[in-house]
Amino acid sequence: MLKTRVITAIVLAAIFICAIFYLPPLFWNLLVLTVVCLGAWEWSDLAKFSKSLKISYVGTIALSGLFLFLVYPQGINIAIFFGVLAAAAFWILVAPWLLYTKRHIANHIVLALLGLLIVIPFGLAMIALREIGPWLLIVLILAVSIADSAAYFAGKNFGKRKLAPNISPGKTWEGVLGALVAVSIYGLLICQITHQSLWFVLVLWILTFFSVEGDLIESLFKRQAGVKDSGSLLPGHGGVLDRIDALTAGLPLMTFLISLPMYLVVLTHG
Repeated sequence: MLKTRVITAIVLAAIFICAIFYLPPLFWNLLVLTVVCLGAWEWSDLAKFSKSLKISYVGTIALSGLFLFLVYPQGINIAIFFGVLAAAAFWILVAPWLLYTKRHIANHIVLALLGLLIVIPFGLAMIALREIGPWLLIVLILAVSIADSAAYFAGKNFGKRKLAPNISPGKTWEGVLGALVAVSIYGLLICQITHQSLWFVLVLWILTFFSVEGDLIESLFKRQAGVKDSGSLLPGHGGVLDRIDALTAGLPLMTFLISLPMYLVVLTHG
């Protein structure tokens, strides 16, 4: 299983690194839209949508994305602005409440809205961060991957205190600490190489916190759906949502922090 997981991760990393650096913006946007639609399809399964509702849900997302990219590209920045803002509100205010209450949500309208808040801002953040700089996107994705791997190995070898036993029994506070130590070392190396301020390490801590939250939110809904994985598309990883769960929270929040001065200006002056 570990061998399969590693091979899949290497193949995915190679594909996306090449895409980040070499695909023209339109084709990058379409690739991201494909990932978002696959994630939305898996979310529909977790939400127990009927087949017709699932097709309508994912089809609406796909057609909206195609319209935005092919017909109204000037609207992309507007979508990013409001999508990232909505995601920030969700992950800062709503997601912690869902994790605390472990509230079981059965209403299809609410589940559909939650799915949109989880998968669409992720895609918009992928587009926005790549536009800011391909290396920035890679550095952030790599930070989440390092945190995830460090949390797994630290938790497996030293884990004693459960982080959220009723949501994801395998996660521990020792795993979180291992993730923070690993991203701190990674951040210090990045600061040394790029001459960034050491405040960048704090940014990576925030990214790690929200990546854990994203992981837990998906685990919550998988547990409510009674499944181990969101899908089976990626050997050794499960589904697309299983692979991007940490990024669905982390990347929109990083985009929000980077754009915070703009948000403050717009929200205070209209």
